[in-house]
Order: sequence, then structure tokens, then C-alpha cells
Amino acid sequence: MIMQDFSVDLDKPLVFQVGHLGERYQEWVHQPIVSKEGPRFFANDFLEFLTRTKWWAIPVIWLPVVCWCLTMSVGMGHTIPEVTVMVVFGISLWTLIEYIIHRFLFHIETRSYWGNTAHYLLHGCHHKHPMDGLRLVFPPVPAAILCILFWNLVKLTATRSTTPALFGGGLLGYVVYDCTHYYLHHGQPYNNSAKSLKKYHLNHHFRIQNKGFGITSSLWDIVFGTLPHTKTLGKCS
Repeated sequence: MIMQDFSVDLDKPLVFQVGHLGERYQEWVHQPIVSKEGPRFFANDFLEFLTRTKWWAIPVIWLPVVCWCLTMSVGMGHTIPEVTVMVVFGISLWTLIEYIIHRFLFHIETRSYWGNTAHYLLHGCHHKHPMDGLRLVFPPVPAAILCILFWNLVKLTATRSTTPALFGGGLLGYVVYDCTHYYLHHGQPYNNSAKSLKKYHLNHHFRIQNKGFGITSSLWDIVFGTLPHTKTLGKCS
């Protein structure tokens, strides 16, 4: 049941509160609170633990899986150059998946209690608390579930020997994406390309949130017409 006069208490666990905002949720979640201290999500300590992930856990957990996948394809007869091509293709495919997920799933508009709750867990929390360093990367448990899904999707469209390398390339793309995303929020870039990418992403958070969906690249924003106008881009801080 939606409570029209409901207001979120930031001092209490948030996840099961936000659904009560109803149609006001979209406005609320896109008004960022800039603080390195993240909110509490759940009263249950174990559930709360599952929502917090150090950025370095992503390469530590998933890069060995990438290496194992590439080794499998080599072991099934593919040369290093062939595997390299498959990895590049997998990374390129990931950049498109990254864009599609961010634009059409992460930014879906919700109004119902459970729709708002799911959206907040999936991505809304990041827009509400963009500097929460423990909720910038995807937690390993749900990531593992999605890996199984994507592995089987690749299997349907590729051969037995190319599946591991293609999947490994996509997974490598994901690792680069998550680490880049963390760096854009908490790193201090020194070269112009990194500064531009940081400015591009922070613009998505603080100025025009319905454009600039690419994280590792603006390529698909250019292709699909969601590139922010240069005049809307703010300074990199």
C-alpha cells in the first residue's frame, strides 16, 4: 500500500521504506546525497553484509575466472591470436550490454511498492548516494548468478570451443567496467581522457540523468543519440 504522505527516515534501514514513496520515488531517488558514508539498507546484519563490496574484490574474484576461460579455449585447439580476437569481440559486446542495461533496466521508471524497492536495490541507491564506496561495484553473489545465465546464452550462439573465450572476454569487459566505474567516482585522474570520462559520468549523476549511459565509453551514447550536449557538461572535480 502506497502512503501518500510518507517520508523516508534516513536514520533507519532504507530498502523497505522507499517503496512507500509511490510516484514520488523517482524524484526522491534522483536528488543525490553526496556523502562517503553509505546508508543502512537492512536491519538484518547478514543481508546488510551482502550489499557491501570492496572494489578490489571484483578483479580478485573474476580475473582468475577470465584466465580459466581463455585457457579452456586454447586447450580445445584455438591459437592465441584467435582467442585474442574472441576476447576483443566479447569486450565489445559487453560495452553494448553495459549501455542497454544501464539505459533500459537501471533507469526504468517505477511507481509500485515492489517496483520502487527493486529499483532502489538495483541502481536507485547509487543515484541517491553516488559516493557510497561499498555499493559502487556489483556484489559477487548476484554477479555469479548472472554469469551462469550469460554463459548459457553464449553457449546457445557459439561453438563449444569458442564459448569460453567469448564469455571470458565479456567477463573481462565487466571487470574493466566495474573498476572504471569505481575510479570515476573516487579516483583523481591526471590525464585528459580519464578526466573527460569522469566529467562525462558525473554529469550523468548531477546534471542530466536521462543521457550519458555509457561508463567505459560514450560510443553507444553517440550511436543511439543519448550523448549529452557539450554545454551541459560540468567541470571535473
